[in-house]
Amino acid sequence: MRVVGLMSGTSYDAVDVVAAEFTAEGETLRLRPLGSRSLPYDDGLRAEIAGLLPPGSTTIDAVCRLDNRLGQLFAEAAAVGVELAGGRADLVVSPGQTVFHWVREGRAQGTLQLGAPAWVAARVGVPVLSD
Repeated sequence: MRVVGLMSGTSYDAVDVVAAEFTAEGETLRLRPLGSRSLPYDDGLRAEIAGLLPPGSTTIDAVCRLDNRLGQLFAEAAAVGVELAGGRADLVVSPGQTVFHWVREGRAQGTLQLGAPAWVAARVGVPVLSD
């Protein structure tokens, strides 16, 4: 199975893309790396993300627009990942850009990632595991 993985961490500076092939040999799962790339965010996108991170305030409109903008960028990154996988992937894993962790009394209660996975699925035409 060929899998493309996308990740953008709390530094919100780029989308990192990896492609790997997984094979099962008895009880062992083997991973063969196929390639990796990093696609930097432009300064405008970084400013948009920073603008809605706590302690800043935002609107649902801004969150929706950013969710779709990031989804389109993640879709392009997924296409790069498919190229790294030799033009074929079975699955894309795209958790999205983390913008909020809800923590109460030292325990994580929830989290919010943006990067509308529907854009990714439409671009590469394979199942997308997200959030």
